[in-house]
Amino acid sequence: MGYYDQDYANQRYKRRGGRGSWFFTAFIGAIIGALLVVVLVPTLSKYHLLPYEENVATNEQNGLDDVERKAPESGEGVQQTINVNVTSEITDAVNRVSEAVVGVVNLQQTNFWSEEATAAGTGSGVVYKKGNGKAFIVTNHHVIEGASDIEVSLSDGSRVKGKLLGSDIWTDLAVIEIDASHVEKIAQFGNSDTINLGEPVIAIGNPLGLEFSGSVTQGIISGLNRTIPVDINQDGVPDWNADVMQTDAAINPGNSGGALVNIKGEVIGINSMKIAQEAVEGIGLSIPITSAKPIIEDLELYGEVKRPFMGVGQLRSLSEISSYHRVQTLHLPNEITEGVAVLEVIRNTPASQAGLRELDVIVELDGEKIASVVELRKHLYKKSVGDKMEVIFYRAGEKQKATIQLASESM
Repeated sequence: MGYYDQDYANQRYKRRGGRGSWFFTAFIGAIIGALLVVVLVPTLSKYHLLPYEENVATNEQNGLDDVERKAPESGEGVQQTINVNVTSEITDAVNRVSEAVVGVVNLQQTNFWSEEATAAGTGSGVVYKKGNGKAFIVTNHHVIEGASDIEVSLSDGSRVKGKLLGSDIWTDLAVIEIDASHVEKIAQFGNSDTINLGEPVIAIGNPLGLEFSGSVTQGIISGLNRTIPVDINQDGVPDWNADVMQTDAAINPGNSGGALVNIKGEVIGINSMKIAQEAVEGIGLSIPITSAKPIIEDLELYGEVKRPFMGVGQLRSLSEISSYHRVQTLHLPNEITEGVAVLEVIRNTPASQAGLRELDVIVELDGEKIASVVELRKHLYKKSVGDKMEVIFYRAGEKQKATIQLASESM
């Protein structure tokens, strides 16, 4: 038979009751079902393993019915542990020095009839040295000024008795001693001469008292070699110029004596003051550690700063003297408007031995023009005990010269 007879085939199918058609349909259905399982099971299992909130969102994106939006049963969810590294150069620097920053409590007797001292103020300090059973702390002079007793609050909150070794009103620095058994970590001094404008820094201290002890603020070096007039005797006339660094790291009352730290965790400054005016924000001032170190060493060893001594008891800048007294009392030429008038010369001192007298007017030291008492002190304190200093001065209108060999103030 060389052809396909459709009528015959149809009649044969009818006689067999359609069994071939049923078998063929079932076979095709099985194949399609298997393909659906292969394709859909991985996708469905992915939806099932998501947490509930993510499962709902994914179902919505894929158009699945609400009936299928079920949270996975307990224990079936996938848990991921994500480790976030929060350590940075800042946190490393803080960890290196924070335990060495302490609180300094100024205790004073306020009642004559009572021996009990009360806290008159609280500042900060930095433990910088440990040895021979003792630990040494640098802070500000104004933090411990007037104290009858001193307590040191450590990083763990405990308090120990402190002993004042010495303080210096001119540089606003002081050194305290405590028992070394209470100290585990000391701070390392850096080099403030190598810092750069804009360099990141960290201030650590106790703003507003011990309640906020160990506070950390971050900023940058906003200014170098700032000169701030300081009126020490509160007479309205500057007695000294403080050489400080400026930072915008927050420095508040109680931060005084605390640490200004570089990114290496080294102390580069002792926080000392801020400009607190209504229109001013973010001007904190810190004593550079390089200039502070020789002061700290003297206070630790001698209880005072070994400065050279001239032997002049009272000085007055010409800018504070009326034109009448410049001419009638000091007999100065009209062109001399800057200098320092000597109002007292102490007997048997370098100044008296060099021939200086009362009412002499100093205009130069070692060839450097001197315009004020502050400038005279700044020049003098750069010298050392035993150094010679050339002085140019006017006496009764005549210019004269003398050489002073500087001695120790305790001569």
